[in-house]
Amino acid sequence: MLTLINRHPARQRAQLIAAGISLTRGTTPVLHEVDLVITPSSRVAIIGENGRGKSSLLHVLTGAVTPDSGTVQLIGTVGIAEQEMAAEENRTVGQVVAEAIAAPLAALVALDAAASALTLGESGAEDRYAAALETAEALDAWDAERRVQIALEALGAETDPARQLSALSVGQRYRVRLACLLGADNDFILLDEPTNHLDRDGLDFLTSQLRSRSGGVVVVSHDRALLLDIAETIVDLDPTPDGRPRIYGNGYTGYRGGRAAERERWELEYERQQTEHARLQDSLSSAQNRLVSGWRPEKGTNKHGRATRAGGLVQSVHRRQEALRAHAITVPEPPQVFRFPDLVTRTGAILLRADDVSVVGRLSPPVTVALSHRERLVVTGPNGAGKSTLLNVLSGERLPDTGAVRRPESTRLGFLRQESALPPDRRASEVFATHIAALVSAGELPESEAVGLSQLGLLKPRETGKRVGELSMGQQRRLDLALILAVRPQVLLLDEPTNHLSIALVDELTDALGTTQAAVVVSTHDRQLLRDTADWPQLSLDATIEREVSA
Repeated sequence: MLTLINRHPARQRAQLIAAGISLTRGTTPVLHEVDLVITPSSRVAIIGENGRGKSSLLHVLTGAVTPDSGTVQLIGTVGIAEQEMAAEENRTVGQVVAEAIAAPLAALVALDAAASALTLGESGAEDRYAAALETAEALDAWDAERRVQIALEALGAETDPARQLSALSVGQRYRVRLACLLGADNDFILLDEPTNHLDRDGLDFLTSQLRSRSGGVVVVSHDRALLLDIAETIVDLDPTPDGRPRIYGNGYTGYRGGRAAERERWELEYERQQTEHARLQDSLSSAQNRLVSGWRPEKGTNKHGRATRAGGLVQSVHRRQEALRAHAITVPEPPQVFRFPDLVTRTGAILLRADDVSVVGRLSPPVTVALSHRERLVVTGPNGAGKSTLLNVLSGERLPDTGAVRRPESTRLGFLRQESALPPDRRASEVFATHIAALVSAGELPESEAVGLSQLGLLKPRETGKRVGELSMGQQRRLDLALILAVRPQVLLLDEPTNHLSIALVDELTDALGTTQAAVVVSTHDRQLLRDTADWPQLSLDATIEREVSA
């Protein structure tokens, strides 16, 4: 339930309070006992795996979704930019803008009418004018259109007011909605994955706006750079020992440290309870065995002795049964941890080399790359510069028009493509098993070196039994990653490796890439991954390449 205290901006008095929010979708609980207080100075990020209720929480905060339990109290105004904006027939950009700033525009109309009444000397005109002026000032009405126009231009959004939404792409429509929201100047803005459709200039503008605005900000995002740049509080909806979300202060750094500490405590307590449960079970089994043997005493034992001994054994079994029942395991099993396999390479040998490779219309000028033990390379450049093409050439999946790629037969290569090509009708476990069997049969991977799917910690047992088409995009991406790591590659080619992966997994993967013995080539637009790999050699495909690139 949403309680509205005020429909006009409350500025410094504004508050958005969620208390005890719980929500179930079908039979699946997605939110449990969420408590959140948002003020005009708040910069809050909501994170979690797909399906954990992030978007649902935003909708609860706006009042669009009623929770099963709990309350939301809003003092002030709130606006939301969802991941997608509907393209209603004949609706134009100008209409969207007008709707977004309807209150400021109406305030200016009311102020003009009050001014006319004051000029004409109408009764009560002074009070009417004073009230209209107060409203216009509260809404900063005179600047509303300019704010939206600046945002439209800065985000690269459509500025033609006559342009129909149906003629715009999903990304273009989102940028229009985001610009309107930034210009509307609500007390609180709620953004669902706002960086998905923005270029570098748009990202810089958005970051600056969120940092400097006078109202509260709540962001759902997988963009670690945005979280590092703007978030002061992190709401983590991923599983916890008690099922309740965790709230971390000190931004993304505080979240990483707090999460790691809680995970350690969780694992230790789970192990302690499991160990104690096993001890009590063993004790009960021993007592039961003694009871059985007690009913078969040695020859010559009298009836009274047998009965006395048996009674004591029965009591011992009962005591241990009670102890076992009293020791309920209260801590759920911790989530899986990503385990990056050891990737062993030969030192001093060239694992992969490309000399003067180019592809007409896709990769130019020619590129030369040499990779050996622990080599690192980041490939950057705008869309269309040839980043994916270069990785396809290096992998051998595409022949270059000029130059050549050389890879020793013994070099195992893993290529994570930007888009998945998994068979949708086959179960994940079958896809993995077939892949490993084919590698072993072809002599590309010794059976003793094969990595089991469960060893990697990328998919839960119940997920491996699903058909690929039933998995989420994130789960399919995890399966893709598992397939290439199972090869134990000496060379890793990763095309936008952070796409569709959770924040926690991306952090773990980034750490692993920094320490593995394998040669690694990464192509990415991910701003935080670029920051994390800033000390790696870089190959920029938007500039002329005249020298060999190697670490």
